[in-house]
Amino acid sequence: MRLSREVALVTGAAGGIGRAVATCFAREGAEVIVSDIDEAGSASTLEEIEKAGGKGTVISADVMREEDVVSLYRRAVERYGRIDIVVNIAGGDCEPASDVEQIDYVKMSANIDLNLKSCMLSCREAARVMKPQGSGRIVNMSSLVYRGSPNQFSYSASKGGIYAFTRSLAMSLGRFGITVNALAPALVEVPAFIRALGEERWEMLRKDCSQRYPLGRVATPDDVARCALFLASDDAAFITGQILEISGGARL
Repeated sequence: MRLSREVALVTGAAGGIGRAVATCFAREGAEVIVSDIDEAGSASTLEEIEKAGGKGTVISADVMREEDVVSLYRRAVERYGRIDIVVNIAGGDCEPASDVEQIDYVKMSANIDLNLKSCMLSCREAARVMKPQGSGRIVNMSSLVYRGSPNQFSYSASKGGIYAFTRSLAMSLGRFGITVNALAPALVEVPAFIRALGEERWEMLRKDCSQRYPLGRVATPDDVARCALFLASDDAAFITGQILEISGGARL
């Protein structure tokens, strides 16, 4: 197993991508700290892990609250004594499909808080744990729209910020044996997004993207999870400061 006896913290682990990452890591031998604001969803993820013979625990946190992030890491270290891997999945778009003239201050701030600031806080706490260990893997969640998007202004800015922050962190933490990389998926088929759009609009979007992506389909949560696994494993021991596009060839 690629993550045998490793302790992995996954934020946003109640959602489609976070759950896929958490269960994938558990199958590969990691003991997974399942963290999300959705306590019922976290419990469901842990149940799935345990049914498959894996190990883990739930530590709930609202990553938009600094005190919750600090408490999350404190409780994790109290339980396990270390954290080997952190995957920051928690996030979302609080201002989708907005015209530039209609950018809303509250929604814009929420996107920055939920996507960028939460990631920075989690990485700060991860560094405090991993530097004394002399090792660690951090995987952040960006998005293909870090390149820009004509109607996702604050979301794109937050995901572009994650890319810049990831590179900066990799420069800073490399000498401590810590790698820091980011994932940048294109459209991913996750239940929450389908519910938000509605089945009809989702199917139109999925069909459109499938026709435009060279591989002819949109991503699944497992596609993202396998890339996170690679970056968290020793297979990627000499890779840091990179953004891995999981796009099916979109925007080549």
